[in-house]
Amino acid sequence: MFDTAFHQTMPEKAFRYAIPRDFYNQYRIRAYGFHGTSHKYVSEKAAQYLGNSQARIITVHIGNGCSMTAVDAGKSVDTSMGFGPMNGLIMGTRSGDIDQSIIFYLISQLGYDINEVNTILNKRSGMLGLTGFSDMRDIGKSIAAGNAEATLAYEIYAYRIKKYIGAYTAVLNGLDALVFTAGVGENDAHMRALACKDLDFLGIRIEAERNAQRSGEMREISPADSKVKVLVIPTQEELEIARQCYELLTANPSGN
Repeated sequence: MFDTAFHQTMPEKAFRYAIPRDFYNQYRIRAYGFHGTSHKYVSEKAAQYLGNSQARIITVHIGNGCSMTAVDAGKSVDTSMGFGPMNGLIMGTRSGDIDQSIIFYLISQLGYDINEVNTILNKRSGMLGLTGFSDMRDIGKSIAAGNAEATLAYEIYAYRIKKYIGAYTAVLNGLDALVFTAGVGENDAHMRALACKDLDFLGIRIEAERNAQRSGEMREISPADSKVKVLVIPTQEELEIARQCYELLTANPSGN
């Protein structure tokens, strides 16, 4: 079960890069996306909750690795990770979206080699680079202790999520549900609130008391009359993999 499989429904306008076309034609350099089993699982659960198989859904998978996906009628139409898993949102140790000029500057002006730059962007950046911690629980403690850099990093993390919410709502031409999942998405109420702050013009609102409740079950954290349902859905990637294997084997019992 490939982590990229769910995103194979993305249209070419979403997965192609604006580089010489031979790189795509010969080497298949394009956006593939990751966390596909998670995005598939929670988007299907959200559609079932809404009773609408045609729902427009944004799934927000935020943990140590982070990605977002725009899902239209059960199909991934865009996702924040690309050719590799470093693009898009800020993560525990990965930078997320970055101006490519910085890479060239690190090499040509600061003397880093390509392997060092890869290590910096994959293992020493993200929340670790901004705060010294990759675990959001440690960052929360640092914020509580009055660390201004930790507070800023937390705000940057939420800001990047908000930008993708706006972009994917435009891609979907509206929104029926916003889903938070994975370690941070399921457990960090303040991050959910901050990422959704001032998005009421899109119909996105969070009810503070509902959001503050902790549970291991799927739950709605938006007001009952909210235009867009904001949901917290615990991901179960292992179950999704098992389900897909079962469906494949029962559809083809011979295994051929």
